[in-house]
Formats: sequence, C-alpha cells, structure tokens
Amino acid sequence: MPHSICMVSDFFHPNAGGVESHVYQLSQCLVERGHRVVVVTHAYGDRAGIRYLTNGLRVYYLPLRPMYNQATAPTLFHSLALLRCVFIREHVTVVHAHSAFSSLAHDALFHAASFGLASIFTDHSLFGFADVSSVLTNALLRASLGGATRAICVSHTGRENTALRAAMPPGRISVIPNAVDATRFTPGPPTGNPDSTCHDRAHLPRSVDRRCAGVTVVIISRLVYRKGVDLLAGVLAQLAATRSDLNFVIGGEGPKRIVLEELREQHCLHDRVTLLGALDHRQVRDVLVGGDIFLNTSLTEAFCMAIVEAASCGLQVVSTHVGGVPEVLPPDLLTLCKPTVRDLCAGVIAAADRLLAGKAPDRATTHARVRDFYDWRDVASRTEKVSNDDSSQNDN
Repeated sequence: MPHSICMVSDFFHPNAGGVESHVYQLSQCLVERGHRVVVVTHAYGDRAGIRYLTNGLRVYYLPLRPMYNQATAPTLFHSLALLRCVFIREHVTVVHAHSAFSSLAHDALFHAASFGLASIFTDHSLFGFADVSSVLTNALLRASLGGATRAICVSHTGRENTALRAAMPPGRISVIPNAVDATRFTPGPPTGNPDSTCHDRAHLPRSVDRRCAGVTVVIISRLVYRKGVDLLAGVLAQLAATRSDLNFVIGGEGPKRIVLEELREQHCLHDRVTLLGALDHRQVRDVLVGGDIFLNTSLTEAFCMAIVEAASCGLQVVSTHVGGVPEVLPPDLLTLCKPTVRDLCAGVIAAADRLLAGKAPDRATTHARVRDFYDWRDVASRTEKVSNDDSSQNDN
C-alpha cells in the first residue's frame, strides 16, 4: 500500500553529510517505489519555504533558526503549528524522523504521536551514557520514542546502543545499513577531465594540483571532536616526520579546523597538507579519485558513509576500530586500527607500502564489490517493509 511519508531532520541539503545523503537517497527510492514523500527541515540562510528537487521531491524549509551545529532549539511548541500544517496538507500517514542530534526530529515524533500517525525513527549515531550531553540526549530519546512503534539503526552495534539508550525493546528495532550511489562514486578520471593522469590529481582543486610522485592520503570529514581531529593531528605530525612520500588532502569544515592549521604552521607542512574546507557533495568524488588511501579517525561511528564512498572509488581504507565500522566492509578492503596515533600510523604505512609494491587490489574490482554490497533500492525496499509493519501496528 502506498504511503504518504514525511521525512524530518534538521540535517538536509544544502548541508553535506551522511544523514543528509541518506534522507535524500532514501526519499528518491521511495518515490520510485510509488510512495508520496516530502522532506521537512529548517531554513538554510535564504533557502526557506517550499523547494522541489529531482523527481518532484518536495522539501519544506521551515522558518526555524538553527541554534547549534545546524540543529534547531529543543522545544516542542515552536514547531507544532508548522508540522501540523505539513501533516494535514500532505495527508501524511508515516512520519520518519532521522538523527538523535536533530531537535526537529524529536519534535516530529512527539507531534506524530499526538496526531495518531505512525512514526519511525532512524538513529545514525552512537552515544555514551556518562557525559552530560549523552545523559540529556538519551533522556530526550526515551521520551520521544515512547510514541514511536519502530526504530531503524544503520548497524548492529547501533541497534544495541539505541536499545539501551532509549529503553526500547530490541524487537522493535530493525537494522538497515546505509548505502552508496555507486554510479556517482566510481574509479577513473575526475568528472569532465577524461585525459587526466597521475592518479587523476589534475582535476582536484588548484591548491591540491601539485605533484604526481608519492602516495596521497585523503581525509573527508566534519572537523569536530567526535571525528577524531585531535587524533588526526597527531597522526599527520608523525607520518610527515617519518615518510616524505606521503601527502595529505583534507576536506571538511568545523570548529577543529584550527587544530590542523596550527599543526601545518608549526611543522611547515604547507606543501604536503592541503585543507580544502567545506566541499559540495558533487566535489567529493573528484577529491577521492585523486587520492590513494582514505583515512578515517572517528572516535565513534555507527556506520560511516565516507569509507563506503572511498572504497567505491577504489581507495585503500584505513579506519579506527570503533562502533559499527567493522561491519561496513570486509577485512581485505578495510584496515582497522586502534584509535591511537601509533596504530593509525602503522595502518597508513602498511597501506602505502602495499600500493608502492603494486600489491593493492585493483580499483575497478574494489568498486564492483562495493556496488554489490550496498544499494539504495534495497534499503528503500527494507524501509518500506518497516513502514508497512509500523502502519499496521498503528491501525491496531
């Protein structure tokens, strides 16, 4: 039975990130399967009101202002009238909220329960239990999920974490992983430059176009604490001092950027460490194919879309052994390291040595394997089954 689904999250385009990509791709595939889908988020600058994306996907940019890290203020009342209007106008039957960091998602779950609508919550992150931020967020999650009949997590580790944090029966939590649009993340020349050489570095931003020798390590991440930026700084300092054949390209923006800028100044690494700043999602693939190794230093991660995108482009992936990361790729495509400077350096050096010795897997073969692992249409099909179960329970 076709549903009218309302996707709600503070995190959506034009912002770039894993949640944003997940909501967009899932919405497009559900539209393809015959469902009516609208997305609700807050205004981004002058982007307010109703906008239309591919396949007529309608997006409501509500006149709400973000308070911190692109999330709106955590209150129920400022969104009630706006969400009520959307629910009625779009004849919504299922409310699908995304991310525990999103205050708007929590609001939508509360209001869906008051309207008697079926509701689903997808958790994209892992939280602890001891620090003040986690205690408050977990308390809010327990309250908001009280009216939700189903939840979805992107990994089995995330499922266990959500069940404990939200005091939710594990039987009500499904595991549906993220996916990657393999047609957009392919090995080979960068977009619009079929004749580029030297591992396709010629089409990277001008500040990256500098050499063909050596191995390029790519890092694309939000530059925040939980992404391990302080750990990354230690890794860069040690690798730069011990391996002159390694160069680093870092894409992303955040409050921890200053840590990397100070490192580059202190060790005079301007010719080896390039900070690209915020990247448009369309630029990510071109940056990835210009590299050889992808490095992820996250301190906590439920899934990590970035390493799937990098592997789809054929890169060697080195990552911290945290959260749901070990579930994402098979061992021969993923080098797992303890979240320490010493272990991560050893992992990057081992990957670099494999590349220089010609023992790394073929990029096209790696891409084909990742393409078979994850597919958004499969994710949409499994999400549709959860929506059907959720609606039937709600009717009962």
